Amino acid sequence: MRFHGSLSAAMASSIAVCRLPMRGSLSKCFKKVDSCFQRKFGTSTAATKTDAPNKKYTIDSKDGNKSFYTVQEEKIEQAERSVLISCPAKTNEKKFLNYLSRHGDINKCFFYESYGTYAVVEFSNKESLVSLHEGTAIPSINHEATVPFKSRLLSLRNTGPVDMSNGQSAPQCQPQTTIHINDLIQRLSKENSIDQQISSLTETYQLTEENVCLRFLVCSLLKDIAAAYFPECTIRPFGSSVNGFGKLGCDLDMFLDLDGISGRNLKRPKAGLSLEYQTKRSASERACTQSILSVIGECVDQFGPGCVGVQKILQARCPLVRFAHQPSGFQCDLTANNRVAMKSSELLYLYGGLDRRVRCLVFSVRCWARAHSITSSIPGAWISNFSLTVMVLFFLQRRTIPILPTLDHLKELAGPLDKSVIEGNDCTFVSDVTKIQLQDNTETLEQLLQEFFEFYSTFAFNRMSINIRKGREQNKPEVSPLHIQNPFEPALNVSKNVNGTQLERFVALCRESAWMLQQREFNVPHSGSGTGNNAPWGLAALLMPSVSQVAGVKGRKKRKREPASERIKGLLESLKNREVKS
Repeated sequence: MRFHGSLSAAMASSIAVCRLPMRGSLSKCFKKVDSCFQRKFGTSTAATKTDAPNKKYTIDSKDGNKSFYTVQEEKIEQAERSVLISCPAKTNEKKFLNYLSRHGDINKCFFYESYGTYAVVEFSNKESLVSLHEGTAIPSINHEATVPFKSRLLSLRNTGPVDMSNGQSAPQCQPQTTIHINDLIQRLSKENSIDQQISSLTETYQLTEENVCLRFLVCSLLKDIAAAYFPECTIRPFGSSVNGFGKLGCDLDMFLDLDGISGRNLKRPKAGLSLEYQTKRSASERACTQSILSVIGECVDQFGPGCVGVQKILQARCPLVRFAHQPSGFQCDLTANNRVAMKSSELLYLYGGLDRRVRCLVFSVRCWARAHSITSSIPGAWISNFSLTVMVLFFLQRRTIPILPTLDHLKELAGPLDKSVIEGNDCTFVSDVTKIQLQDNTETLEQLLQEFFEFYSTFAFNRMSINIRKGREQNKPEVSPLHIQNPFEPALNVSKNVNGTQLERFVALCRESAWMLQQREFNVPHSGSGTGNNAPWGLAALLMPSVSQVAGVKGRKKRKREPASERIKGLLESLKNREVKS
């Protein structure tokens, strides 16, 4: 819808959209803006607060039965019509949108904070971006020192006496990070059942639709830089950003996709003349990937607005470029042609969309694991979020009435178009979810959470491997504390980094968490429910950090009690004191 309200001549002459200086980190590409903003721009800001509540990114509601790649392509296309604009803190939203609407119809817009206030604006068509670029100035700080790089990361400037705020408070900003664990525990303690607690945790932690939009836009902005070398390339997000299990604040993993460049699979005539491009050959595919990432990483470092701390980690098993994108607040990892990782994202997306309990259980287990330092954002011997997710999927396949099908079964349902072989590995599985018939399992989230802890507290980790392709335990093919077979690369153990100490801590915490959920002191709401002073119970009690956790591994060895035991002792004493006071 176009904003028809015209601004005064003074207003029109006083506002200009300017480029951000070229220093700092590259603006993250926003590939597609999701259909998450139902706001009517002709209404006032106050009205939009009530008419457009903050919506969460769910893969099984608006997207319906769309395939993973259909959704991705839609978001990428939306991101290509979008811009990211740095705004003054107190920007009049209506005037801001009226000004931009001179360049074309606006579909969606939202504000957020990250080293300042930013707005994501999606136009109805790309022609609007051409008009916007024509009316955008390059900063004249120093003509020789400023690189005239034109991206879709812009700054809103007020060049005249007109007050952009017009006495209005700052626009409503969408959250980009999760709440603190203590605030989460208080929120969950006010719920009336463990099922409600699990649902509330998922709703609180999962990516919002706005945040997903921003991630695709950052990828799209980065593609604008890579396109200088590969005009038909695409940069796609993968992992937590798109698989449905992403948590607010998670890193942005993306890869440079060169497979879609025309000419790769061009059919040549059997006879006669034909043309082909002249190219250079590298010593190996790995060397080629390293060269590509090295050049793009250097360009991002030198010319990418908003990108800071660029590191070219080219000797890793999977070469990558790592940097922080300040305008979005994301920590970014860029790889090249990471097709297996994309198939893993698609598989998790499919599993998460089959049954709402899947995502709820994964979010709860991962939050529980982070609260007790079973997982960590620092590389090391900890269990990874991906490994934990696979463990949840495997557990749901092993129910008496399975909630999820095996990967082999999904392969059996696949059609000819689903065929996928990557680097010699068969990555085929069905993409049409309507072909998948689920069994009638009616277990509650509370039952599943308790059974998850019991399942892994007695699992034969010393002998057995976890395999979601077969949906059953198998003898471990190697000597390692925890063996989880990679779904698409069977020879790889995705948990090879985990040491015996970390696995023992995981098993011990599973055992005591299962015990806590069986005790009445912990598994029912306490008196005063609904007030602001609730004792932790249920899932909230499970998230209470252990007393000795901050002391580290060395500190734990000096203590006679295990961390989980200390947690239980503290919680019981808290409950007793509360009962005495009441």
